[in-house]
This record gives sequence, C-alpha cells and structure tokens, in this order.
Amino acid sequence: MADLPNRPDDSGTPDEPGDSGGVPEEILNVFRDLTGGRDLPPGLADQLKAFGIDNVDPTMLRSMAQQMQSMFSGGEAAVDEDVATDLARRLASESGDRSMGDHDARLADQAATVARLWLDEVTTLEAPNLTGLAWSRAEWIEATMPVWVELIEPVADGVGEALNDALTSRLGNLPPQELAAMGVPAGLDPSVMLNQMKPMIAKMSTSMFTMQLGQAVGGLATETLTGTEVSLPLLEDGDLVLLPTNIAAFAEGLDADLDEVWIFLAVRESARQRLFTAVPWIAPQILQSVRDYARDITIDTDAIEAAVERIDPTDPEGLSEMLKGSLFTPHHSAAQKAALARLETWLALVEGWVEVVTARATNGKLPHADALAEMMRRRRAAGGPAEQAMASLVGLELRPRRMRDAANLWSALENAVGASSRDAAWGHPDVAPTAADLDDVLGYVERVQAGPGQESLDMDAELDKILRGEGGETGTGAGTAPTDPPA
Repeated sequence: MADLPNRPDDSGTPDEPGDSGGVPEEILNVFRDLTGGRDLPPGLADQLKAFGIDNVDPTMLRSMAQQMQSMFSGGEAAVDEDVATDLARRLASESGDRSMGDHDARLADQAATVARLWLDEVTTLEAPNLTGLAWSRAEWIEATMPVWVELIEPVADGVGEALNDALTSRLGNLPPQELAAMGVPAGLDPSVMLNQMKPMIAKMSTSMFTMQLGQAVGGLATETLTGTEVSLPLLEDGDLVLLPTNIAAFAEGLDADLDEVWIFLAVRESARQRLFTAVPWIAPQILQSVRDYARDITIDTDAIEAAVERIDPTDPEGLSEMLKGSLFTPHHSAAQKAALARLETWLALVEGWVEVVTARATNGKLPHADALAEMMRRRRAAGGPAEQAMASLVGLELRPRRMRDAANLWSALENAVGASSRDAAWGHPDVAPTAADLDDVLGYVERVQAGPGQESLDMDAELDKILRGEGGETGTGAGTAPTDPPA
C-alpha cells in the first residue's frame, strides 16, 4: 500500500515507534510493513484499539495483511490466459473428455486424405498440405485460447477503466464521516486510497473476464465438431482438426453412420482451411473485424456508477458480485455497427462458399450428404455454441445471418461462369463480393459475367432455377439454394 501521511497531532509530533499506546508492538509492525517502514500516523494506535485490533493474533493479522497486499498487486494483462485455459479444461473434463488413441488418429488422417481428393475435383483453390488430427477437447482449448484472449482483451481493458473511473468519482466525493464509516482512518487522503485501489480493481476485472473466457471456451469445447467450425481462423495452417468425442455425440440418432459423418465434417473443415490458406487476406479480415468491434465497445458507465453507489468500495466480494452482473452490456456505436456488418458479410461468404463446394464434393459419394448439410444449416441458424460464447464475452453474435444469400451467390456465379471464376472472386478483397452484392446477386453475377471473353446468359432464369431446386447436379446442398430455418 502507499505511504500513509504523517499528520501532526495535538503535540505536533507523530507517534514514535516505541509509543505503542497499549497496542502490541508486533501488531504495529504489521502496519509499518504495509507503509514501507514509515512512521505511523498519530492516533492510529487509538483507532486500532477502538476497532479491537489490539487483541488480534499478530500472526493472523500478518497473514491478512499479506493477502491484502496480494489483492492490491496485479499484473498488466487484462485476461489471465493460463487461468482461463485451466478453467476451460476443467469444465470440459467434467463434461467428459478423453485422450485420443491410434484409432482416432488413423480415422482423422484417412478423412483428411479423402477430403482433399474430393475437393480437388470441385475447386481450383490450391490445396494446403493438411494433416488430419484427432484432438481431445483439452487439446482444442490449449490451441485456440491465445486467439480468444486476443479478441476479448480490448473489452476487458475498457471495463477495467470504466469501473476505476466510477469508483474514483464516488470515493472522491464522499464526506469524511462516510469514509470513516467504511473504516478509512481519519486524516487519510482519499486520493491515497484511490491509488491503492487501482491495481485491485484491475485485478478483479481481470478475474471476471478470465472466468468468463474460461467458461465460454470450456463450454464451446464440448460442442465444436472441428477446429474452425466457429468460422474464425483459430488454428495454425496445416491442421485439419476433428474432435471425435463431440462428433460421436452429434452423430447419435442420425441415419448416417459415424464414418460418413466423419468424412462429411472433414470435407467441410478442409474446405474452410483451404480457403483460409489459399486466400491469405480473408482470415486477417475476419479477425480484424472482431477486434474493431471489441475495441470500439461502449461500456454502460451510467449503470456502473449507479451500482457503485450501492456498494462498499472496500468490500472486494461486493465488487466481484457487481462485476458478475449485466452492467457491461455494450451499446453498439456507429463504428461497431460497421465492423459487425463487415464481419457478418465475411462469415456469410466463407460459410456460403464452404457449403457450396462441400455439396459439390460429396454429391453422389455420401448418401446422406444433403441431410447432413441441412443439419449444419440448422445448427448455425439456431445460434450455435460459437455465438453463445462470443455473446457472453463481448455481446457479439457470430451467426452468418446471410449464409443463404452467399450460397446463392456462389452457386449462381458457378453456374454462369464456372468453378474457376467462382473461386477467382476471392483473388483480392477489392473484387470480392460485398454486402451490397448479397442484396443483388443477379447484378453481381452479371458484372462478373460481362468481363472479357464471357458470354451473356439469362441470369434471371438461371437464378430462378437455383431457387427452385433445378440448378446444377448437386441437389439441395449446392446447386440449389440452402434454406435457413427460422432462428
């Protein structure tokens, strides 16, 4: 803690180290240690006796002081990655987790090989050298946590600053009698206490977000089927990750056998990883949109200040309970809305493309491909684990709301100019489809088609065929527009 001020008493001199005023010297030494060895303020002995501290066991008091010093010290990180990882792993383990064996590894490797061969037939994007991996939930948590931490740190920083400002405002305006009622020694400058509280407030904010992150990622680990099912580039290039425990739970009750489900999910994951690798700008664009959204988050400072009025700032438990509430529900600023619009567009374009090429690749090879594709659409439309995880952390939904429009666009583009030109649309962010193009699929395809060497087609008739289920040879999954069920 910071140095307590030496304030003159009636005699004009501070308490001498030997003048204990009836308080055991061991207890006074504890308070001297808290002030860095400085002389104690006059009258402190009388205050300690009034609170009954002169009768406290000095050993217990020193232990309490050490805990207080620990509370008032803190690191610089807004989120403790190690603690969040440990919590997430513990939660995932409680739901059931296991280490992967050789059998799982062979299935993952075989699924990755099949997925690559099938996708080579339907897309011109270069195939990365993906290694099929079967991971436990704990392994997925360990690998993805650094990205999650990076995404929510701007929000954690904002909350800590807002809470500190609110408490500073309150304590700075309290009259002496209210400060005394809180146990603040008479004569102690409130600004000294405020400076001491800043690390504690930051530490509590860190603790809150660390707990939330650990719980969110731990819950997500029990549901995600593949490494990047959440549409975020969470993994290193070159890994095609499948989570056998979650896949087995997902496959329960399906008509398709487990091997078919493995292959279908491997094709989807391989397509997404192929896109992230072959189109190097798309993953940074997605992550930057999330960061932009989080960085411009607006904290409800009025709600924080109102809550601070009702709590004792010297009560850490009361502060922690406040932090667990819904005080930090963000308000969308104009910049956030723009970032959210960009994010939704990128997510829709990625997932729409993945759906189309997966349907092309599995058509005629997997008997239940259409049914599995429909299940995946319903899973995303209902607001899956990714949306719930991010909503609890930063109020951000990761649902690709316009995936149907994006799938229509990619199908129409392929039917008009071929798979090669469809994939060429990812060549640069300046020529990739936009939110406006999702509003006007016909206009976008006509502009692409009107390029050199392209022959004009009746695009109205072509899109109508797609929407009515008559376009292409891939059936419901790609040649026709997927239908999102009501959310």
